Amino acid sequence: MTFTKKDEEAVSPVIGVILMVAITVILAAVIAAFVFGMAGNVQKTKVVAVTLTRTDGTHVTALFQGGSDAASTYNVNFSVNGAPVTTTLGGSFNAATSTSPVAVGCRTSIITTASPQQITAIGVFSDGSTQILLDQKI
Repeated sequence: MTFTKKDEEAVSPVIGVILMVAITVILAAVIAAFVFGMAGNVQKTKVVAVTLTRTDGTHVTALFQGGSDAASTYNVNFSVNGAPVTTTLGGSFNAATSTSPVAVGCRTSIITTASPQQITAIGVFSDGSTQILLDQKI
């Protein structure tokens, strides 16, 4: 009885080397991004809250609830279905040239034509940044 030896090691070492090189390149790119500061430009999310309540068929009341970043919130702009709206002010809510933060518990009324409407509240902060605080269909 004769035994023949088959040589079957053609593909596995090649794939292994390619995978090791790929892992090394990806790891080097991630480390370089952190070392050279490319990942440091991520803006932190502000923590503030605005709630909406429909008072009747054509009015919605917005209430500024505050949060840990409430002291740096200097303006809140509203839009209905993407179009900016003028609100009936309460306190310093949505004051275009406000020099003091929006007061916690401040209310404003938004006039809408019918329900439901997509209402968006965008906060403006003391550092000049803006952030969507609320995007709700009511």
